[in-house]
Amino acid sequence: MQLPHLASRLYGTPLLLARSKLEIILSVLGERVGWPDINAAVALPSSRPMIEAPTGIAVIPIVGTLVRRTIGLDPVSGFTSYAEIGSMVDAAVADPNVDGILLDIDSPGGEAGGVFELGEHVRAADAIKPVWAIASDAAFSAAYAIACGASRVAVTRTGGVGSIGVIALHVDQSVRDAQEGYRYTAITAGDQKNDFSPHEPLDKNASARLQAEVDRLYGMFIDHVTAMRKLDSQAVRATEAGVYFGPDAVTAGLADNVGSLDGVLADFSSFLVARRTRGHVISGSTRSLTVSIPSIKEEDTMSQPESPAVPVIPDLPLVPDAPAPVLPPASPSGEKEDTLAPANASASAPSIDALAIAEMCQLAGHPEFTAGFLARGATEAEVRKSLLSTRADSVEIRSTLSPDSAIANSTTHAAAASNPMLSAIRKITGKV
Repeated sequence: MQLPHLASRLYGTPLLLARSKLEIILSVLGERVGWPDINAAVALPSSRPMIEAPTGIAVIPIVGTLVRRTIGLDPVSGFTSYAEIGSMVDAAVADPNVDGILLDIDSPGGEAGGVFELGEHVRAADAIKPVWAIASDAAFSAAYAIACGASRVAVTRTGGVGSIGVIALHVDQSVRDAQEGYRYTAITAGDQKNDFSPHEPLDKNASARLQAEVDRLYGMFIDHVTAMRKLDSQAVRATEAGVYFGPDAVTAGLADNVGSLDGVLADFSSFLVARRTRGHVISGSTRSLTVSIPSIKEEDTMSQPESPAVPVIPDLPLVPDAPAPVLPPASPSGEKEDTLAPANASASAPSIDALAIAEMCQLAGHPEFTAGFLARGATEAEVRKSLLSTRADSVEIRSTLSPDSAIANSTTHAAAASNPMLSAIRKITGKV
């Protein structure tokens, strides 16, 4: 059965996908989208064996090519949707038996739409329960955009990360059409309506517009990795969409450690035990993580309940003033041990200011700001400054005491009590 509508998801649209894997996907779907078969079809794996994780750790597999939705795509093609990954993260956050989440990634990347929102969603989940990730063996492009949302990223000795870039392809089948006796004539209104038609050579202006969109998404990708990994943007851009393996990934700042999946699971378990010993006990969790952090343009992301969008807070720098890591000129001669060194405490453990930040946002009347502040690693002082600035710029509101004030006050307290983010942070800190 041919599925020609899938062509629009492969051609003429920017993809966050490793170029070496693109040919495989085209081989798999070539006949199904109406294009010539490039090579022998080689299906990507759609699943991997179940991992026996230590108690308290939820392992979420992120395998194969990533798409926003899997409508019209069968599992044999090896596609995983952002909505599916987001749902698994939400379920792990809501499960009282789960103390930590490990993203087990083996993916070349995929579609651009929805991936940055998912990466930020993962970082918001990390503010409630620790989220680690491991590239076993690949976390390229869109897959890396998701991985860097975790507070810690590991890579196997043979695994790789990176490919921080954007690619778009256009297919010109006008010569084949002529050979087969077809001639397509498009009757349109609007100069750009027939852009990227496969039945005509790519127009110069259309090519420029597609390049502009590729550049725009590339800038978003750079900013995303810069913020999540706390790197210098020029250092990230200097990777030129290259891929980094094993120790090189650590040297470049794109990963924290080299280790095997079993080793990372063991270290994560030890970390969680130590964390509980220090008093970070999660006795329960919220029903689901419903944080929504949309991008500039994308609206429909993951299948989850609607929630207020978290605005960009201009007073908080996304990247601290820190020296950029030096990118490796070549692979080191020696290999690092398959162990996970102690994690950066500020990245792995919940911030001691988390509860205070959540309560300040609630009192300021902006509980929807909480996830954004926590995802950016803002301090209590920075949050207070930003909230005061927001209040100063807002329209002055004069209030008077009315007989209904008690009712309004009780409504405010009820809203605070029902705030899932605030409730979860209180449970984490033991201040229920």
